[in-house]
Amino acid sequence: MLSITTPQKQLLSIRDNFKERRLDIGYTQHTLSERSGVSLGSIKRFESTGAISLNSLLKLSLILECIDDFSSIALAKIDSSRPVSIEALQKASRKRQRGNR
Repeated sequence: MLSITTPQKQLLSIRDNFKERRLDIGYTQHTLSERSGVSLGSIKRFESTGAISLNSLLKLSLILECIDDFSSIALAKIDSSRPVSIEALQKASRKRQRGNR
């Protein structure tokens, strides 16, 4: 099954989820920065644009108690018959044509 989620949509969803979790716990950006060791500037940039290093994201997830959610990333087996690129998808959708002798 082809996913319709784009990397940008996923990034913004993660950003929104982290901000909501921070607010639900009752942390300010400053408090989260102090507890996680991630700079305040990085947290502000993450919450406004979604840009953050993986290392910083994992530090935040530890403090926000959601680090275990990362353990399932990329665990699913890849279906070798599934197209893995736009070109492969286009090629798979073409009907086979036979030439005349």
